[in-house]
Amino acid sequence: MEIKFYKHEPIPMELHKVKIVQQLNLLPGNQRLQKLYDSAFNTFQLHNIDIFMDMLTDSGVNAMSDNMQAAMLRADDAYAGSETFYRMARKLSDIFGINYFLPAHQGRACENILATHFVKPGKVVIMNYHFTTAKAHITRLGGRVEELVKDEGLIPRSNLPFKGDIDLEKLEACIQKETVENVAFLRLESGTNLIGGQPMSYQNMKDAVAIANKYGIPTVLDASLLQDNIYFIKTREDGMKQRSPAEILRMIADLFDIVYFSGRKFGFARGGGILVRDEKMFHAMEDYVTMFEGFLTYGGMSVKEMEALTVGFEESLNMDVISQGPQFIEYAVKQLDDYGVPVITPGGGLGAHLDAMQICSHVPQEEYPAGALTCALYLCGGIRGMERGTLSEERNADGSERFASMELVRLAFPRRVFTLSQTEYVIDRVKWVYDHRELIGGLRFTHEPKTLRFFTGRLEPTSDWPHKLLAAYQAEFGRDQ
Repeated sequence: MEIKFYKHEPIPMELHKVKIVQQLNLLPGNQRLQKLYDSAFNTFQLHNIDIFMDMLTDSGVNAMSDNMQAAMLRADDAYAGSETFYRMARKLSDIFGINYFLPAHQGRACENILATHFVKPGKVVIMNYHFTTAKAHITRLGGRVEELVKDEGLIPRSNLPFKGDIDLEKLEACIQKETVENVAFLRLESGTNLIGGQPMSYQNMKDAVAIANKYGIPTVLDASLLQDNIYFIKTREDGMKQRSPAEILRMIADLFDIVYFSGRKFGFARGGGILVRDEKMFHAMEDYVTMFEGFLTYGGMSVKEMEALTVGFEESLNMDVISQGPQFIEYAVKQLDDYGVPVITPGGGLGAHLDAMQICSHVPQEEYPAGALTCALYLCGGIRGMERGTLSEERNADGSERFASMELVRLAFPRRVFTLSQTEYVIDRVKWVYDHRELIGGLRFTHEPKTLRFFTGRLEPTSDWPHKLLAAYQAEFGRDQ
């Protein structure tokens, strides 16, 4: 629903009321600088209590509704045969039209199961674009990834409504080059995370799946950000405006052999699962649940969270619920764009994405400009974002850097968490950092894990630039902020 105003310019409006709050804490700048050094300039290592606006992710930090919390009270706490599981499985079958469900504790657990089942050394998985953990599981098993997102999807500023679309010509050419026997599966990611939460069109999904079906290649949908993608299909794609979110979801699901999701994103609580259309394939994968996750009727999840997810799936089909995130993001993107801050346009789901390649063009890619910008935003405002660039990549086999196609800083908008005034604060501080961007320097590793280094790696600044940036900030805002 779009609320019209009589005297005020149009703004996104929260379609909920706040019933439980959590106190926020804005440390003084000198303390934030010390926290950066304590966390080795890796925002994943910051303590949440030391953060004012936590925009690292929307994974597992979305606000539950009153109905989701109420549902948790009826959880059937059994190791095997919990009625909670059967309620969840029935709900998923109702909305996706797929009858076989494997529970897992979150999305990367699903990726582990799928990779273990499908990927052998030398096999290739074709994607519109990779996600960090999905790629890591594939390469861990000796497979590799081919990313075939359309070239224009990597252009930071554009009006293209579906920048996550896969290039259909490249898809068919890739299958023919690799041979059918060498392609493990086609994976399409809704709300493509690493290029700015950009959606795929329904038509592109349909056409891509048709190509895979022609060659007998299994098709997999990562539905973790599906609710955002549904919103954009309904509002941007021809012929979809009159369809309900439930209809669009079912149309998408009907295309795929397998659908998996992180409940930390889709459903707004902690969990995940794999929906499998074929019974034989389902039974071939169920042993991995008992081996890696838990029993088949909980899969590593808390039954309380499972009850909340069952309600959350239904809420994910409510347009008033799924519209707030994209609308707040679009508002932030437009304001930042009007200020001249390089930002990914059009606004996608998940968060507003800053173009660190442009903002920190003076910082070499080997010194991780997106990582440095992420640290600068925490230093100058207590805002924790997430680096989505070269730091999030893994090195090539010869030890050289694999430079990312884009250097982004994601400012995620967890569902039903932040207000418009808090959004305005973030916009204001981003603008200040942009206007003082020449003070930002680079980072280098002091401890570099081999896999998923952005989670636990330790870094240091290449100069004393954090001190100079903080001095400029405190000259403007005082030492208390």
